Formats: sequence, structure tokens, C-alpha cells
Amino acid sequence: MDETVALQRIKEILKAYPRVVFLGGAGVSTASGIPDFRSAQGLAQLDTKYGIPYEILLSHSYFLSRPGTFYDFYWKSMVKLDAKPNKAHLALARYELEGHPITILTQNIDGLHSAAGSEKVYELHGSVRKYSCLSCGRAYDLKDLYPRGVPHCECGGLIKPDVVLYEESLNEDTLLHAVEALREAEVLIVGGTSLKVYPAAGLIDYFAGRTSILINREMTPRDAFFDYVIHDDVGTVLTEIMP
Repeated sequence: MDETVALQRIKEILKAYPRVVFLGGAGVSTASGIPDFRSAQGLAQLDTKYGIPYEILLSHSYFLSRPGTFYDFYWKSMVKLDAKPNKAHLALARYELEGHPITILTQNIDGLHSAAGSEKVYELHGSVRKYSCLSCGRAYDLKDLYPRGVPHCECGGLIKPDVVLYEESLNEDTLLHAVEALREAEVLIVGGTSLKVYPAAGLIDYFAGRTSILINREMTPRDAFFDYVIHDDVGTVLTEIMP
């Protein structure tokens, strides 16, 4: 189908059936200067000074055994304080501001959906803006810690980012809310994700609504699942289709 025709039909669908779930990946935030993991410019391709693959650097066991090295990498590579919401985040926030019911499920940990003004956001992999003491459970905010080397709580306990590291499971409550939203949605829009990272990629199978839409520059293993597939920039397309 011609992309112009597809975009027009999607706009008509969103006007008629506005209850949307948006599932987004790293491609949503690259325009904000946040690198993804698997592209030629992604974190997976970086040669770190430690000579350690990023999957190990960002693992639960490595965090516990080498918190100094972990945080040295984390503060420099994972936290981007200057990043601002781009047109993808802003289009989704505007859709909600106009009174349309939308739930955002994001694999990103940058907090940019909330910064753009979106209210109903489930961060599947956590957020670099939130932290907890592993000993007493006290919560901390990014502004309280950055950049502080290895942060410790007043109780002396090690403080961990509230992000899902390798070897860790996704938060069960967050997953349950995501599944519930997908089952109730009329339209599913997936954007900026390769749909290769599980369990997040498998969430689309819970969608039981009317229309499914994929927006991604590259083909994914799940293209055939969707009613509409747009291989284009996610921010540009969302700006075009969101009423």
C-alpha cells in the first residue's frame, strides 16, 4: 500500500477509535541524542576502556561485584541529562493532552515520555531518574545523586539505579499493567523498536483490538503481525497521524 494512503487511513482510524497503546523502543529516543544498543552507532558497538562487553558491564552480578566500574560506565554512557523530548515524544503527549486515552509502554529508561508531558507511562525497563538503596529500600532521585561516583545511602547501603539490568526480570506489576492496557486498547502503535528484545517484544501478542500499526525504519521479525507497516522515521510519522 502506498505510504500516503496508509497514513490517511491510519488518521481516520485514530479519529474513530482513539483508545491507543503505544509500545516504543530505542528508536524513539535516538533523535534526542540517546544512542540505541544495536545500530552501527549503538552502545553494543562501543569499545569500552574496560574491555568488557556491555552485557556484562550492565549485569546485576557485575554491578554488585564492581560497582565502581559499573557506575563509571553508567554515568558516562547511560545518563544523558541534556536530552530533551523530540517530536515523537511530543506527538504522543499532545495526543493525550487533546483528551485521547493513550497508554505508553516504553523500553527506554530515559524518562523522556514523562518529560514531554505524557501521564500514563509504563517504563518496562525502569528509569535512570529513579534509584533505591539495596539495604533499606529508601528511594532517591537522579538529581540527588548525579554525578556522585558510587552512591551510598545514609544507612550505608549501596544505591542501585531502578533500571532492569541483565540477569534481572522485568517488574511484574508493570508487566500486568501493560498486558491489561493492550487487552483494552482499540489501536496498537509500535514504534522505533526491532521487536527482538523479549519479553517486551512479546507483549504485542496480548493485543486484541481493532488495528495494529508498526513504524520502524527497518524491517522487524514481526512485520507480518501488523495491519499497517510504515518503514519511516517514527517521529515524523507520529506527528503526521496523531490528530
